[in-house]
This record gives sequence, C-alpha cells and structure tokens, in this order.
Amino acid sequence: MKWNEVRVVTTAEAADAVTNILMTNGAGGVQVDDSGTEYQLITYFPATTALPEMVAQIETQVQGLAQYGLNPGKGTVRVQARDDADWVDKWEQYYHPVRLTRWLTIVPRWEDYQPQQPGERLIYLDPGKAFGTGTHPTTRLTLQALEAVVRGGEEMIDVGTGSGILAIYARMLGVSRVTANDISEDAVASAKRNLQLNPQAAPITVSVGSMLDGVARQVDLITANILPDVLTPLIPQAWNCLKPAGHLLLSGIITAKKEQLVDTLTAAGFVLEETLQRGDWVALIARRPGEDE
Repeated sequence: MKWNEVRVVTTAEAADAVTNILMTNGAGGVQVDDSGTEYQLITYFPATTALPEMVAQIETQVQGLAQYGLNPGKGTVRVQARDDADWVDKWEQYYHPVRLTRWLTIVPRWEDYQPQQPGERLIYLDPGKAFGTGTHPTTRLTLQALEAVVRGGEEMIDVGTGSGILAIYARMLGVSRVTANDISEDAVASAKRNLQLNPQAAPITVSVGSMLDGVARQVDLITANILPDVLTPLIPQAWNCLKPAGHLLLSGIITAKKEQLVDTLTAAGFVLEETLQRGDWVALIARRPGEDE
C-alpha cells in the first residue's frame, strides 16, 4: 500500500503542539528528525487522503501557534510518497519501549521487553497509521490522572480513544466496564487491534461515535484527550452523563487555553480538583459534586 510521508519543519519548542495538530488531523504517531539543520516532525497518511487541503490546514494551524507564545519556526509542510516497507522500517527504528508513568511502560508489539520493577504494567501497541504511540505529553498526563482517580469498580467512557491506550490502562487499574469511541473508523480499527495485543484488559467496547452523542446512561468516569475547541461543548454533555461525585478527565489542553476550559467547567457546575502540567500542556481533573454537596 502507498503512503505519503508528511514532514513539518518547525522548532523543538513547538514540537509538542505540532504533534497534537498532526494527530488531530488524523496522522499516525509522530517521529522527530533533528539530525540535520532543520527540526522536523514526520508522520504518514494514506495515499488516498486529500492532502492538498490538509497540508494547507496544518500549515495554518502550525503557524498560528505564534499567537500562543510558541515559535513554530518555518511551519512549512513537505510531502513525499512512500510504501509500507518504508513505513515499517522507520517505525521499528524510532519506536522503542518507553516508561510513561511510574507504573506503566508502552511496548511496541515487535519488542521483547521484561518488566524492570515489581508492579510495572505493560501495554503493547502496534503503531498503526491512524493514531499516536502514547508518548505525547497529553497522553502521559491523562494516564497520570487515571492513576490518581481510579479506585476500582468504576464504569468509564473514553471519548476520542485513538490508540485505545486510556481505555486499556483504565481496565488494568481496575475500572470494571469501559466503552470507547472515536470519530475515525481507522482509529477504531487500530484501537481494536491494540485490544487484541492486551487481552488482560478485555472486555472493552469500541465503536465509531462523536463525543457523548446518544449516550443516555450515567457513568463514574469520563476521559477525553482531544482539542480544547472540542472539549468545550463536551463539558455540558459530560455533566449529564456523569453520576454525582463522578470524575471528568480532560487533556489535550495547551496552557493558553487552560483558563477558558476552567471557566467552562465552573460554569457547568464542576469542581476542579487538580491540574497536571507537562511543558506547555495541561490536564484537568474535575468532579461533578455529590448529592450531599
């Protein structure tokens, strides 16, 4: 199968933000190439993707990072045709086991990795073309937030599941029932492949869906690692879908958008319990007040 390699010329300062832009445009996991005179981020799209429109959109979004105080550098996008063999060789070169939290290590499916300490949990991922590798700061923050709030026995919805890593880890931590969705059919297919690599996390239900549309039940926990502009309309939906004292974990938030999200949470009635930060990215742990509050 043919693929298009997309390279964004940017800066190390803006790398996390550019990675988020690429992923929200449906890119695969992003690798860094800083071996030359330019700092580049690389990802892949199917040859059938309408790239001219997407490239223009990505360039606009990358160059727009300046309004958030980040230096995007040139912010230009270059495209080159590749085939599957090129893609696999590159990922096996760049993608290796990585510790994301104190207890969790992500392992690519082709690596033979043994836990390095008692209690270390392993999630195996196949870095397909439609999702990330789990190493983006927003994913790390959400994983840490899960470790902070999960007590066991909860019911959870993962909105915009991508690779499925949050759903898988929630089950490992003791969440009893997890359902997950994503607007991308490719991402849902990739998440299902990752579930097969981690049978210890079964069962998890994954389907194509948008935010919390059509959800009529209330759950204990909702996670969403997506763009702030999508998180904002999700918040009132989450209020209706959470049980009293239920938690909402939001990530994908660049620091410049934090106060906007906090204000929206407060206006909806949520209590902000904790803010987690890594570089220019923020995750929020919010709670719907209990019936006696």
